[in-house]
Amino acid sequence: MAPTRICLVRTGGQSVAEATQSAAAGIGIPRLANALFVLPYMLILLVMLIIPLGLGIWLAFQDYDMLGGWNGSVGLENFQNLLDDRIFRGTVRNTMLFVLMTTPAFVILGLALALALNDRLRRSAMLRAIFFGSSVLSVTIVTLVWRLVYLPDRGMLANILGTVGLHSIDPVTSETWALPAIAVVTVWWIIGLPMTLFLAALQQIPADLYEAAALDHASRWRTLMSITLPSIRRTIVVVAVVEVILQFQLFGQALLITGGGPNNTSRPMVQFIYEAGFRDLQLGFAAAASQVLFALMLIAALAQAWVGRKREG
Repeated sequence: MAPTRICLVRTGGQSVAEATQSAAAGIGIPRLANALFVLPYMLILLVMLIIPLGLGIWLAFQDYDMLGGWNGSVGLENFQNLLDDRIFRGTVRNTMLFVLMTTPAFVILGLALALALNDRLRRSAMLRAIFFGSSVLSVTIVTLVWRLVYLPDRGMLANILGTVGLHSIDPVTSETWALPAIAVVTVWWIIGLPMTLFLAALQQIPADLYEAAALDHASRWRTLMSITLPSIRRTIVVVAVVEVILQFQLFGQALLITGGGPNNTSRPMVQFIYEAGFRDLQLGFAAAASQVLFALMLIAALAQAWVGRKREG
């Protein structure tokens, strides 16, 4: 057998081996250029999120007053004071009840609207725009409209109750109905976002699956349970996690509709943090409360994601 010869092909006075070495030496330049593209985002993330988060954790263990300044580290004293604060415990209960009221409503109603409006009819397009239109309104406008709805004698709610023979109520001043009234306002306001997410997911389902179900004479309920819901399972988890995180941050609606009353039955955690930090000027105490809120949001989001993955498995 003749010996094999290895020849280096030269192009423009440079061998293939030399060209390969030059290319390998220049790999670092594109990587550096890619890093420069990411650098502005990383700087914004560092300044707007990571540094404030670190400062908030540090403040939670300090005695820091906006008027008196820093008075030294107090360890876990701020958290102990939170546990002993009856109002704070009430805000935790209110916030968690609010999340339990609104998150299932966003998932169920958002999916129901998406299923009803998932076609190419002009009527459906108009209804999608109407339902999503409320999401672009500011919290001030939304609460102003609903305060008129909740007027005890002349509001729309009083007229509806009077039509069916029931006595009118004032949910804004009722300890029983204040928090559910805020939940209704919130669902009406933001239902457009989960509806849009579900619509996008439904439109990604292959039409062949529905055609096969129709050939097998599958009912609508069987098609929903066997094709639609399994296909959008990840979107359901995403909507649930996003809404849990958003609804834990309840603030504007409660502040403008009820002011946290009556008797603190609708005061959320964010309002407590706001009042402790900017009204009472106790930044350390407010920072400790904010860390508790962050921990609750993280636990709830991780629990939702874990449940979603278990169902996929």
